[in-house]
Formats: sequence, C-alpha cells, structure tokens
Amino acid sequence: MSKNNIIVVRRKSKRGERRHGGSWKIAYADFMTAMMAFFLVMWILSLVPREDLKEIADYFRMPLMEAISGGFRSDFSRSVIPGGQPSVVPQAHPAGGEKGDQPRDLQRLEDLKYELEMLIQSDPELQQFRPQLLLNMTEDGLQIQIVDKQNQPMFAMGSASVLPYMRTILRSISQLLNEMPNRIRIIGHTDAVQYATGEREYSNWELSADRANAARKELVIGGLSEDKVKQIIGLSSTVSLVKDDPIAAVNRRISITVLSKAAEQRIDAENEAALTEQELERLTSDTSVYVPPALDDETVTDSDVNQALDTNLTSSP
Repeated sequence: MSKNNIIVVRRKSKRGERRHGGSWKIAYADFMTAMMAFFLVMWILSLVPREDLKEIADYFRMPLMEAISGGFRSDFSRSVIPGGQPSVVPQAHPAGGEKGDQPRDLQRLEDLKYELEMLIQSDPELQQFRPQLLLNMTEDGLQIQIVDKQNQPMFAMGSASVLPYMRTILRSISQLLNEMPNRIRIIGHTDAVQYATGEREYSNWELSADRANAARKELVIGGLSEDKVKQIIGLSSTVSLVKDDPIAAVNRRISITVLSKAAEQRIDAENEAALTEQELERLTSDTSVYVPPALDDETVTDSDVNQALDTNLTSSP
C-alpha cells in the first residue's frame, strides 16, 4: 500500500434521537392535580351537614346495579343523590309490596342497631353501662336487653321503682326508637327468688309486668310516642339468661324488641279471633242483662229485675 493513500473513515451519525428528561414533569403534574382534587373533595365534605354525610356514605356503599335498579335502600330515601330515589329504569320486579318491604325493614333495623352502638360509644353516661346493654338481631326484630348487676340494679329491690341509671338509659334511647316506623314490645324478666307469699298474692308475675310497664313510662317521658308500644309482657322467671343459676342477677332484665313488620303482622294474626259473621253478629246484638242466681231459693220476679236495672241506671256516672 502506498504511503500517499489516505484512508477515510465515514461514520453514520444517529439522527432523530429522543431526549428523555421531561416525562417526570407530566407525572408530577398528574400527581399535583390528584392531590388538589383530593383536598377539594375534603373541603367540600367539611361543608356538608352532618346528617347528610350518612346518605353520601350509603350511596358509595350501594352496589351499582342496586342503585340503577331501585334497591331496598333507595326506595325510602329522601336523598337527591342518584340511586337515592326510586329508579327511572323500568324494573321487571320493582321493590315494594309485602316481600319488597321485608329487606327494607330489615335494613332499617340494622341501621338502628348501628346508631344505638354509636350512641352508646359517644355518650359518656351510656358508655359506663355498655356491659349491661345487649343488642341482638332476632327473628322478631332488634332486641335491646338491659340486664341487672348485683352492684348496679335497674329497679329497687322487689319493686318496679326505676333507679336513676336505668332512667338515663331508657330516656337516652327513646328518641331513636321513636324515629322508627316500627312498634316495640317490652318484656320484664325477674330471677327465681320468690316472695314470701309465693304465687298467691303479689308475685314475680306481677313484678315483671309492672317493671315492663315502668320501662314504658320512662320511654314515653323520653320522647317515645305512646302508640309505638305494641305489647307489654311480664314473664316472671320463666326465661332465664343463665339456665344453671336461676337466681343470678343478670336474669333480671328488661327486653325491648323493635318489631319487624312481619313479626307485628304475626302478632296481629295470633290475637285476632277467627269469628264467623253469625258469631260476630250474635255477640254484638246480645244485649240481655245478666241476673245473678237467687240465694236461698228466693224467687226473682220481673219487678225485682226492673228495680235492679233502674238502680244501675241512676247510679251509673
């Protein structure tokens, strides 16, 4: 090779290379936008009245298909949030009627249970009595049991006189019970310790019924409407919480059941007499006056009956 030959090396330059250095700015801008939206939502929520926050929370807990198809939470809601009113979408099986009311009724009772638990936790007076308050969902509805303690009784011993702490509990929960469309049943329970007179005179049967009625009075004073009470029952010591120890203090209790609509209908059906039209007409049309049998074989004349009737009419108020 000659020394005068010149070797030229040509290198192809890489044109159009992308520069990577500004993509983080886009990600940062997205992050800042999201943070601004988050704090904006938090600020708006702080302006919402406290009673409306529950409706907002219920909406976000509601499944989408339930919201657009008119679920049981939407049919009785007054909320303006979508899904908070009956859906405008045609429904093959719209909620309502006897079967449609059942899930709504159950949800109302579940909500009441939650509200009572929140009230007990937030109220300093009720919080100290939390071990004596039992909340359970039963077949008949929400059962609220207030049980006795040896060192903290609900009533004065052997009487239906309500003690101060029991009065506080009953009056505190009365407003929540009154907001429910459901009616309530109040049952009084005692332990197995008998009176000296036994069952002949005033006994645990009368005591349990009187205590249930005393609880009703305190609920009414606290704000419960009088027509919300469906039943007052005294069961004496027939239903004990502690089966092995019938004289245990916890057996003395007041049981308040917020009745489901189905339970209320069942109670009505059990207490309705199945009378034929002829029997009902005979009972309502029978205006005959009962005349007691004569003593010592004395003969009762028509004049004696008329005189007794006149005496009853003049002496009646």
